[in-house]
Amino acid sequence: MKSKGKSPNRSNGSGLSGSMGVPHHEHPSYKWWVLVNVMMGTFMVVLDSTIVDVSLAKVMATFGVGIDTVKWIATAYLLVFAIFLPTSGWIADHFGFRKTYSLGLALFTLGSLLCSISWNMTALIMFRVIQGAGGGLLMPVGMAIVVREFPPDKRGMALGFWAIAAAASVSLGPTLGGYLIDNFAWHSIFDINVPVGILGVFATLVIQREYKTETRRAFDIIGFLSIVLFLAPLLVALSDGNASWNTGGWTSGFTLGCFALSLIGLVTFLVVEFNVRHPLIELRLLKNFNFGMSNLVLFIFGMGMFGSTFLLPLYLQNGLGFTAFQAGSLFLPLGLIMAVMGPIAGILSDKLNPKIISSIGIALLALSLFVNRYLSLFSMTSDIMVSLYLRGLGMALIFTPLNTLSLAEIPKERLAQASGLFNVIRQVGGSFGVAIMGTLLTDRTVFHTTIYGQVVSKASPVTQSVLYGLQSFAQNALGSSVSLAAMRANALLAYSISQQAFVSAVDDDFLVASMITILCVVPILFLRYKKPQGERVKVVAMD
Repeated sequence: MKSKGKSPNRSNGSGLSGSMGVPHHEHPSYKWWVLVNVMMGTFMVVLDSTIVDVSLAKVMATFGVGIDTVKWIATAYLLVFAIFLPTSGWIADHFGFRKTYSLGLALFTLGSLLCSISWNMTALIMFRVIQGAGGGLLMPVGMAIVVREFPPDKRGMALGFWAIAAAASVSLGPTLGGYLIDNFAWHSIFDINVPVGILGVFATLVIQREYKTETRRAFDIIGFLSIVLFLAPLLVALSDGNASWNTGGWTSGFTLGCFALSLIGLVTFLVVEFNVRHPLIELRLLKNFNFGMSNLVLFIFGMGMFGSTFLLPLYLQNGLGFTAFQAGSLFLPLGLIMAVMGPIAGILSDKLNPKIISSIGIALLALSLFVNRYLSLFSMTSDIMVSLYLRGLGMALIFTPLNTLSLAEIPKERLAQASGLFNVIRQVGGSFGVAIMGTLLTDRTVFHTTIYGQVVSKASPVTQSVLYGLQSFAQNALGSSVSLAAMRANALLAYSISQQAFVSAVDDDFLVASMITILCVVPILFLRYKKPQGERVKVVAMD
């Protein structure tokens, strides 16, 4: 009979067994089976996000929407993902890690099925919310399970192998998604999650044994509602401050009202979380210096990196005219690099100063974004691949060492809360980044279109020469009449201006993203690192 209020229990297969509390999963292979199981869920979640990035151009064309609308496919997902992340700790502590992980997989699978039958943009965004809820439960609990099962001296290596799932998704997602989009309807990119999700739920129930903490805490409903009130209006304001329907812009009553609601939510959230007995997010964990500084790194990283992830697929398809498959196939080496370097970074973080490894990763990532600052309508594929190689190498070197430093001093019973907060900060940063970068992309496109339009004067001999050449092309290639050829020449010139303006705006976004990303090095340098005891003994012996 299961005991109430205290778990893991010793007789029900939920984590411990026998009079001495010997773990059921004491066999050395158990933790590796759990790792593989968690990697399945991680693969599915990351796969979906990378596929969606490649599909944005197709969705824009299908529903006839612009960037200010289509970015909500990513923003809505990240927003709900971030909101549900902190609840994952309470749910895992209250109902068990296996049940919570299974619930996250089931919700994500259901959301994928519903997204695949979406009939308009509104429905697609709403069903992405369900996906975000599942992913928000799945990722932090999976990370906490891996950290719990592996001892500290093997944790870096385990997290490195766990990162292989994300790397494989980053590599295969765009390529697979591009193939599906080019050969089938865009709905198919969500269909592929369904069988993987069902298999993942079954594997979780078979492989994992239940684990619960010994404590129980009440759910912080006010904290949950206040964080929703804080994040949702803020991201709406940041995303739609310059939307076409918001004629008042950043000073409109709607935008200012959203900022006011967000401020109320933030103040309420902070007051509640620091005074309630069982907070939704244990902000006191941030008092741990390494954990607090690591979260600052992740917030800045999320703004720069995740905020710019949708730019390159849009540039390739809308700027260079790549098909979805052609654009997706370019990302194949990215995941392979991460898969190879992830475990290596984990092993190095167990032996060397993780600060050095993470700093090198940040520098490489910022450089990859800065290289994209010089993209044009005539960029070669090799130029684009250089930035992707740098990105893959940089990302592989960042997460595992940072995870090792941030969670090293966190008690095991608080790992679920810590990993939840760890992922909340990163996803909130990513949400802010998508909202800000999407808004910046729209603003800079309008700006460059205006500048280029002013430069192009029909009285200019250069402009006249270009129009004459385009008109001749239309007459000879399309058999147009003189008047129709002139109209087509003007349309082609206007299209060229809009294309150049779009690419220039993408360049501006990448420049801002690189500047934001390099700022991560500053808090990394302040992280505290203590050499393992064995390493100190070696140094003494050598002296």
